[in-house]
Amino acid sequence: MLKSQTLKEIRPHGSKAFPCAIYQTQFSTKGSFVKHHWHDEIELIYFFGGDFRLEINMEQFFIRSECLYFINSGELHSIITEKSGSLGEYAVVFNPSILNLDPYDSIQIRLIQPLQDGNLLFPRCLLPEHSAFQSVRDTFMDIINMIKDPFKNDLMIKDGTNIDDLSSQLYIKSSLLHILSILLSHQMLAPIENNYDKRVEDIKAVLTYIKENYKEKIYIRDLSDLINMNEQYFCRFFKKAIGHTPIEFINEYRIRQSMHLLEKTDLAVTEICLECGYNNIGNFLKEFRRYTNTTPLKYRKFHQKSK
Repeated sequence: MLKSQTLKEIRPHGSKAFPCAIYQTQFSTKGSFVKHHWHDEIELIYFFGGDFRLEINMEQFFIRSECLYFINSGELHSIITEKSGSLGEYAVVFNPSILNLDPYDSIQIRLIQPLQDGNLLFPRCLLPEHSAFQSVRDTFMDIINMIKDPFKNDLMIKDGTNIDDLSSQLYIKSSLLHILSILLSHQMLAPIENNYDKRVEDIKAVLTYIKENYKEKIYIRDLSDLINMNEQYFCRFFKKAIGHTPIEFINEYRIRQSMHLLEKTDLAVTEICLECGYNNIGNFLKEFRRYTNTTPLKYRKFHQKSK
């Protein structure tokens, strides 16, 4: 399958010796999100409540209570919070190679290798009413609790820091194998017949074009021509897939890039305006306020104080 490299997550998950990472994410404001991206690794996400919109490929899933979701290799996904408040999730991101057994082992041949090759898929989600949910969640949380600070209730190993301790690696590996055995016993691992979805590849191509060209003028016809659609149909297609119009997405992406420059550089606001694809300072200030409820200078000052 042809995949966009720009949207591919470039940070490593774990180490070369043990490609597995564990993450804890807290969202406190509406609109906080994990941007659209994909990776070769498999991701297990446990939402422990809140109001999220999880987007995977061309589907949207609304999270209202605790649940488990599975992101297979190469799937385009993002997370958006729907309401303000204390929200969060844990994620285990791993390369199935950490589960490798002897090449002639029947489990390796029939289960692990097909997972590595993308020919066997995890289920999309597990909800509390499913008979497998309790066992999978408890095993998942065993992994989290193993590296959680019991006094602070957060991870002692932050943001995918390498897990070098052999006993921890063995525990994680055995727990993931246990989750696989539960899903297998409930016939929830599905062989894949055809993983190619042109709609998903079209969206990846468009998002990649925007992220590579956001500093320049972008016309709707450029985006629609990219995937051989007329402009009117393309706009409906994009809104259905991403939840925003193309113009809304481009503006939001530009503003988020400007926020990053305000945080990380000393560039003047007018320079940032031009750097992020706005040729009119008034339009830039209006869009910045619309997305942040403040001005660029106040945002920079607030960020510097918070640091």
